[in-house]
Amino acid sequence: MEKTLNKQLNRENTGLQEKLPIKVVQFGEGNFLRAFVDYIIDKLNKQADFNAGVAVVQPLPKGMIHMLNDQDGLYNLFMKGVKKGKEIQQKETVSCIQKSLNPYDDYEAYLKLAEEESLEFVISNTTEAGIAFDENDTLEGAPHNSFPAKLTALLYRRFQHFDGAAAKALTIIPCELINYNADTLKEIILKYAQLWDLGPDFQKWIEEETGFHNTLVDRIVPGYPAADIDRYQKELEYKDNLIVSAEVFLLWVIEGDAKLKSKIPFDKIDENIRVVQDMQPYRTRKVRILNGAHTTMVPFSIMYGNETVKETLDDDFTGKFVKKAIFEEIIPTLDLPKEELESFASDVLDRFRNPFIKHQLSSIALNSISKFKVRVLPSLLAYAKDQNSLPKHLVFALACLIRFYGDSWKGSKLPVNDDEAVVSQMQAIWKTKDYQAVSEKVLSHTGFWEQDLTEVPDLQEAVASALKLIDEKGVQEAFQEFEKQTN
Repeated sequence: MEKTLNKQLNRENTGLQEKLPIKVVQFGEGNFLRAFVDYIIDKLNKQADFNAGVAVVQPLPKGMIHMLNDQDGLYNLFMKGVKKGKEIQQKETVSCIQKSLNPYDDYEAYLKLAEEESLEFVISNTTEAGIAFDENDTLEGAPHNSFPAKLTALLYRRFQHFDGAAAKALTIIPCELINYNADTLKEIILKYAQLWDLGPDFQKWIEEETGFHNTLVDRIVPGYPAADIDRYQKELEYKDNLIVSAEVFLLWVIEGDAKLKSKIPFDKIDENIRVVQDMQPYRTRKVRILNGAHTTMVPFSIMYGNETVKETLDDDFTGKFVKKAIFEEIIPTLDLPKEELESFASDVLDRFRNPFIKHQLSSIALNSISKFKVRVLPSLLAYAKDQNSLPKHLVFALACLIRFYGDSWKGSKLPVNDDEAVVSQMQAIWKTKDYQAVSEKVLSHTGFWEQDLTEVPDLQEAVASALKLIDEKGVQEAFQEFEKQTN
């Protein structure tokens, strides 16, 4: 078919005129929700007869609602990545968005969404800072500053319009990247209900009839591919100003039960979506394996000479190191079935090898000490306790982390990016030039670790030994020697 890029992507030009009932109100119009939630809803519509239209609400004064309206809610999603070792490229035109509203322009039109008969769900991603209480928000003071205040007003309008009918209560599924996101949101909504004196019946409707589901979301979404936009546009028939790019992998873990499963037919589409009673093991899995592997690799891989995550996985030495750290030292400390953990880890390694995403190691070096404390240290300590021995890869990674904050490496400054107080404390410790002293002072620094790590049997000696070897032999030979010493 001849390309017609002079024509704008919209429903008239494409013929995608299907009208869907508004079943979802979505707070947020950014790249992530469009590449994640809207993609899933669109797939549910096409493959599982979900029949769900989305009304998108712009959560901040500045946003992209006008661009969505210019294209009648249509846009193209390009997904690229590696799955089971094979490169995959897919393209979808997403068409589930039926209307887009800016409450800062027309607040009453926003509140009218509450009166939609077909409305069942609220989904949001307003950034980690979005789920917050603002004491200055009032019921009448529209548009409200905070997302929870806007949502409380919407829910109250629905409660009033349908006379508090239990069947018209909504299911709320926030996607903000904070733990217990739905519980936190519910708590703030109830706080507004009290502050605004909305009455005990409304509070009961929220507490007993409205569904709140904690979630964990995971997908890398680079967003609008500005650097390669001409190449992307050549694959399309119509001009699209809202192209979004994402990796192939996605994970959505939602706390819920059979009732939620009956409302959304996730089981009818082939996507990595899990409805579980408790999402915390999955959150721990992600933090320890995906985030933990990232944090583990950064200092030692940079010092070895790699620049990207993909280079780290492709190199014989650093790739093997990361895999052994994950499969032999991190996975044994986790509580989910081994087969499930190993499958997730294999997906993580595929994501790390994605040739379409150039992930600089230096860009994930930010706050490496605090990240190590949260993401890697729990695995190290659990392994040491369970196995009564030290995990050599994680301990060596810890030594590389400590060395990373020291003097220049092979005549070059390392890309340390941390709080000034942390950097200055580490530099002061390194002035001793004594590996035993450095190991003792860093590991005993409760400000870094919230505990004294010198109390872990043999850890201080092992780190001191690794530090000496790293400076004497370089990263690869140092680890080979360290491995022999600790066998």
